[in-house]
Amino acid sequence: MILVTGATGTIGSHVVRLLTERGLPFRAMSRRERAGWVRADFDDPASLARAVADVDTVFLLTVPPAPTADHDIALVAAARAAGVRKIVKLSAIGSGERFDGKTVGAWHLAAEEAIEASGLVWTMLRPPSFASNFLWFRALIQAGQPIPNLAGDSRQAIVDPRDVAAFAVAAMTGHAHDGQRYDLTGPELLTFAEQAAILEGVLERPVRITDTHASDRLPAGVSTGIGWARAGGAAYVTDHVPQVLGRPAGTFERWARDHREAFEAMP
Repeated sequence: MILVTGATGTIGSHVVRLLTERGLPFRAMSRRERAGWVRADFDDPASLARAVADVDTVFLLTVPPAPTADHDIALVAAARAAGVRKIVKLSAIGSGERFDGKTVGAWHLAAEEAIEASGLVWTMLRPPSFASNFLWFRALIQAGQPIPNLAGDSRQAIVDPRDVAAFAVAAMTGHAHDGQRYDLTGPELLTFAEQAAILEGVLERPVRITDTHASDRLPAGVSTGIGWARAGGAAYVTDHVPQVLGRPAGTFERWARDHREAFEAMP
């Protein structure tokens, strides 16, 4: 039995789809009532205990309101108590790197360390920015308004979230990736402006950007990661996705074409 946390989100929803298509037993977790799902909250230990009961493997994805490892650590404690064997955690590229005197992805690093110390089998997945992040800007694009560019002129190997989900399923359903960390990248380095230009070509409508720096209003951990990426820290490509999935990693253009209708419909 696999427990999928973050099951309604960008990656988790694809994990649920893949497990369903393969007929594998899983339990999807949500904070809200959903038919056939388990209702649980990371701040409610009793609900977590119910969620992990009789579970062998957990796909761990947390999105706390502010960067903190507390939710990951709470799930790890519940998993240990329930006899869970393995955790596959969605982390982030660069976690643990030092930039401007601070630690990039400090909350992800703290969660990774807690998982390692738990005695559970683990795999850490560390993707860079998702192609799907452009969906946040649908309303601005439809209105012809510029979208904010926090990345400046830096390049990242933007990854298709469907590839991350497929990799997560591979890690959960086999043993070859136990005890490994993977930087899951796309196949090409792109600036934010280049991504916008590709999307503009696919949508056949203007996609304008406006350069901006990380705001002081962002949580410190978030702005540190943005600064690290903006300075070129994430400007590299790995072959982990094609090696494990046996096919090329998806390009940003392919993702944009596959999701063209999402930009044409009102968000």
